This record gives sequence, C-alpha cells and structure tokens, in this order.
Amino acid sequence: MSTRAPVDYIQRTREQYDALGYPAYEWVHNESPPPFAELEKPLKQCKVGLIASGGIYTRGQIAFHYKDDFSYREIPTDIETSALRATHFAYDLTDARRDPNVVFPIDTLRQCVTDGLIGSLADVAYTFMGGIYSVRKVETLLAPALAERVVKDEVDVVLLVPV
Repeated sequence: MSTRAPVDYIQRTREQYDALGYPAYEWVHNESPPPFAELEKPLKQCKVGLIASGGIYTRGQIAFHYKDDFSYREIPTDIETSALRATHFAYDLTDARRDPNVVFPIDTLRQCVTDGLIGSLADVAYTFMGGIYSVRKVETLLAPALAERVVKDEVDVVLLVPV
C-alpha cells in the first residue's frame, strides 16, 4: 500500500499555470449539484462509455493545439494502446506518453469487461484537452456534443476522467 500523500490537484494546477505564465485558472462553481441518477441495472450488465480530458488522440489524428481547444476526438475502444498519443499544455506528459492508461484507462476498462465487472464497453471513447478557459464553449458546444454522442452510443453509464 502506498504511503504517499494525496495530490492537491487544485494547488498543483495553480502552480502549473503560474509556471507557464497563464492567468490563474478560473474553477467553475456550480450553483446547485447535478441530479443524482441511479443505475437502472447492475454495472455488470451496463455498457460503459469513456470521456477523458487528458488530450489523448490516436496516431493519424490531429493533435490538440492550444489551451482553449474545445474539439474532441473519437477513439475506438478496441485500439492498440501503442497507437495512442497524448498532448496537453497543462500537465507533464511523461507518464501519459509512457502509458496512456494513466489518463485514459482503456486497458483497465477492457479488463473489467473480461472480469465481468462491467457488461461491455462502448465502441468509441471520447477525449478532449482539459484546461479550457471558456466555460461558455464547454457548456454550449463541447458538453452537449459529448452528451449527444454517448446517448447515440446507447451507453448506460459514462466514466469521466479529468486531468
């Protein structure tokens, strides 16, 4: 068991943005919590989707480019992990480039299917580069587009992996 202290991600993000010379990151504060949605069936019968903000893309796709890039990439969930790439302006990419699963846990999810912990994986996962300053663009463009995609994919539950 690890004895390392938990990571204070808010403080770490502030320090990284300061080091990069960016203005202080403005955290979004929701006025009310999102509604709780109870699963309608056991997780072992659910189709699971994956959305991650670590800047993962595949060999052959265009990399994410700038801090307010609110585009997303479709990643086939049967892709070889070696074909995954990572780019992001706000975190050290060393570990993600060595093993994309640290920010995009595709191999872990595939093992969960094999182990019978989840029913299946959606055919496609979605990624984007976090650290988007424009809350308006996330609220009006990115989030609705991703929500529309996972509804179309008929997933029962989505694992959101923030960076």
